[in-house]
Amino acid sequence: MKPNLKAIRKLRVYPEDLKKELVATFESGKFSVLQLEKLYGIPNVSIYNWIYKYSSFNDKGYRVMESKSSTSNKLKELSQKVKDLEQTIGQKQIMIDYLEKMIELAKTDLNIDIKKNYSTPPSAGSASAKKS
Repeated sequence: MKPNLKAIRKLRVYPEDLKKELVATFESGKFSVLQLEKLYGIPNVSIYNWIYKYSSFNDKGYRVMESKSSTSNKLKELSQKVKDLEQTIGQKQIMIDYLEKMIELAKTDLNIDIKKNYSTPPSAGSASAKKS
C-alpha cells in the first residue's frame, strides 16, 4: 500500500505585495539588495528580477544597477554615524559621572542634600504670601 504523498514544490512563491514592497524599499534607498536579502532571507537574484519587473524606472527606459561602491559608501556612512553616536554617549556619561560626584561632594563637605528626598513634606510657602 502506497502512502498518499504530494509532490513538494522546490520553488518558493512570494506574494505580489511583498515583491512590490521590497522594490519600493530598494528604490527609496533605505536598503540595498544585499541588505534586503539578509533581512528577508530571499535570494538576491529574485530581488533583482522583481526590481526589473516592478521598478518604476523601467517605465522610463532605465535599468537599475547597484554598484558595490554605493553599498560600501552607505556602510561607511552608517559606521561613521555609529562612531559619532558612541562618542556622544561617552560625553553624556562623563557629564553624568561629574554631576553625581558634585552631588556627593556637596553632601559630604557642605552638608547639602541635593538629591530629592521623597519623605520630606511639601513646603507651606513663604509667610508673607499667606493671607489672613
